[in-house]
Amino acid sequence: MIYTIYVVDDEKDLLLLTQKYLEKEGYSVSSFSDGKSAMDAIGGDVHLWLLDIMLGGDVSGYDLIKSIKKHSNTPVIFMSARDQELDRIMGLELGSDDYITKPFSMREMVLRVGNVIKRVYTETANDTMQYAEYTIDIAKRSIEMGGEPIPLTSKEMDMVIFFVSNLDQSFTRDQLLNKIWGDDYFGSDRVVDDLIKRIRKKMPNFGIETIYGYGYRLKK
Repeated sequence: MIYTIYVVDDEKDLLLLTQKYLEKEGYSVSSFSDGKSAMDAIGGDVHLWLLDIMLGGDVSGYDLIKSIKKHSNTPVIFMSARDQELDRIMGLELGSDDYITKPFSMREMVLRVGNVIKRVYTETANDTMQYAEYTIDIAKRSIEMGGEPIPLTSKEMDMVIFFVSNLDQSFTRDQLLNKIWGDDYFGSDRVVDDLIKRIRKKMPNFGIETIYGYGYRLKK
């Protein structure tokens, strides 16, 4: 399968270089040098977005990811020269799957893209899972309750699928960071608490239990 990636960056030299390296890896790539043209492309057949945060013009990377997540669970990787922890956390809260700090090597970028693609689109023999009244479609990465869809970000979906696949097993925050964000994520483990808080709000009957002083588990 050939995966399609949309790359958005107002640094045209970096945009062309990124496209070149991704195409060399076998991806189909479309490039956008401003937020407005990228906004118009939302809803297209794309498997991953690679977004610069600080774009020239009126549309930022933050604006784009908000619109992307209204339409789909398509994974997003942010790339930015801003390396403050608050920026990383804000990106994750908006639903980004990873965050690459500029300047970065093309090898690192390709590796991170591959890791997200592999994690999100890993094939599974079991296309659907059931937990309580929730029906989880693995292939479509969607969740329904009573026939009504529940809008989840890509990371929220990853966490739900992971817990349902490991019922009644306890995990520390560090273990969940490694499983959901990957072992190359460096940041506060508060993102785990924030993610679970959002899942509980959207899915109040999803039985994630807090194990005080340790972590979390999903009860049977």
